[in-house]
Amino acid sequence: MTTNLHTLAPAARTLAIPPAYRDSVATDGAGGQEYLPFTVRQISSPEDLARAIDLRHLAYARHMPEFAQALKTPEQDDLVKGVMVLIAESKLDGSVIGTVRIQTNVEAPLNMEQSLALPTRFSGQTIAEVRRLAVAPGTSGRLVKMALLKAVYLYCVTQDLDWILVAARSPLDRMYEQLTLEDVLDGGTFIPLPRDNNVAHRVLGARIAELPARFTAVGHPLHDFFFVMQHPDIVGSDPDLGAFGSPPDVAGVMQTRHARPVIAS
Repeated sequence: MTTNLHTLAPAARTLAIPPAYRDSVATDGAGGQEYLPFTVRQISSPEDLARAIDLRHLAYARHMPEFAQALKTPEQDDLVKGVMVLIAESKLDGSVIGTVRIQTNVEAPLNMEQSLALPTRFSGQTIAEVRRLAVAPGTSGRLVKMALLKAVYLYCVTQDLDWILVAARSPLDRMYEQLTLEDVLDGGTFIPLPRDNNVAHRVLGARIAELPARFTAVGHPLHDFFFVMQHPDIVGSDPDLGAFGSPPDVAGVMQTRHARPVIAS
């Protein structure tokens, strides 16, 4: 099923950052910059990954309490080569208030390919799979999510990737649809994923190079946030302000305070 971008225009407006959140953002009109109450960066140590895992477990426990028990320790995908884990850290107290993981198929097939066969149009394409998006309760969650996803987009651009894909359960699939991603499998099919306790997920995606035009086509309220404004607090927004480096070796996190076996995703 292909999404009609014009039908997304009203729905997309629900993703606008509310005024209360925007009030907390200082804007430098002359420089075209917005400053956020948190920073977004890639993890750089096993300790960073441990903090991301703690938040991931907390976030999933609200909606999938049984499955969340498996997220108390690193997943195998946290530790493989070429995977990037991002965290959002509060400027107020340094706490981790958001996290997301990016896996590409440059080094190995995507995790989702263990459960489904991608259509032939993806053959020979470089792809980023977005997983484990989580935010802390009691925070400006929408702003944190959008900042993390902007960092994902910037990472895909800097790595010259072709596609972004995500497998999302209901109702989170609607958020990605409102960000103009469309169904990868015919009919908007929800398929059970063994890696996520067999909960049904919908696979959506978009070509990286087409995203700015897709946002423009629907008059998306976050077009400027994603593609125009510079955010010095988001890694990758400007090469002079902080660029993505190579994913760190975080295998040592297996020796952290959790001291439990790694749970394969």
